[in-house]
Amino acid sequence: MPTTALRKCITVAAITAALGATGLIAAASAADITLKASHQWPGGKGDVRDEMVQILAREVEKADVGLKIQVYPGQSLFKAKEQWGAMVKGQLDIAAFPLDYASGRHPEFSVTLMPGLVRNHERAARLNSSEFMKQIKQVVNDAGVVVLSDAWLAGAFASKERCITSPDTIKGQVTRAAGPAFEQMLVGAGGSIASMPSSEIYTGLQTGVLDAANTSSGSFVSYRLYEQTKCLTKPGANALWFMYEPILMSKRSFDQLSKEQQNALMAAGKVAQDYFAGEAKGLDDKLVKTFQDAGVEVVEMSSDDYQAWLEIAKATSYKNFAEKVEGGQAMIDAALAVE
Repeated sequence: MPTTALRKCITVAAITAALGATGLIAAASAADITLKASHQWPGGKGDVRDEMVQILAREVEKADVGLKIQVYPGQSLFKAKEQWGAMVKGQLDIAAFPLDYASGRHPEFSVTLMPGLVRNHERAARLNSSEFMKQIKQVVNDAGVVVLSDAWLAGAFASKERCITSPDTIKGQVTRAAGPAFEQMLVGAGGSIASMPSSEIYTGLQTGVLDAANTSSGSFVSYRLYEQTKCLTKPGANALWFMYEPILMSKRSFDQLSKEQQNALMAAGKVAQDYFAGEAKGLDDKLVKTFQDAGVEVVEMSSDDYQAWLEIAKATSYKNFAEKVEGGQAMIDAALAVE
């Protein structure tokens, strides 16, 4: 039978072992889950979409729920258009992503870059809580992705050949248009199309592949397109180009988190969304100032120009969307119903 001293040693050893095991479990349960977030824009250079993702990361870490987000800007983790498929498969956790980039897989998404459907920032804000966006988010969710933050960016036209105002000014210009709805409208007006993500526009203009481009106000500045163009058509009161560029998350990744972690992510997404809403209009002002400071001519579409473009859009992209996308006309009607 063990002596009293030996029994004490055994007891101490057992307690130490138990505490050690408990410590390991505590350490494992306290270890942060690191989520990977990707986007195509330059990091740390003032692009609001990068800042939205950085805000998401900071807010989540501040919530202290065992979550961290590592941000990979500038296509350093995935190419722009590869991000959707990577999220669906669970290979990528989070992305700030122009939804129209996935319209090849889900043609419904091309309505989120439909010419003239939004027109101004105030209407974009109202769209977020509309029946129209419920329909879009249902398609997103059914595909295996969750929306964390809404974001609509106004956009512009720029050319190294001549100013783009009325539809006849696009004739003969090879243009990057971002998505199928805009491409159809521009072709209907006599333009030619070269498709590419916004990250490739600078090289396209520089090498002569492109004469002109339209993209978001933020991308025009972030990608320094003022260095390759001579005339900018600013968004102004008649913004033909608006694009939905939300922060998205893989549903596979989201569903693996605890309820507390999911709630922290959604709360962080709302903070990022509110930040963006406050910055959106300022992006247009920054665009104009940056291009003017670089010596680029800046013009604006008149109301008549806008209406002329809209008539072409209705006869091309609107018509095509309504005919070829199941429920397409209902989506357009739901968007137009928002005052």
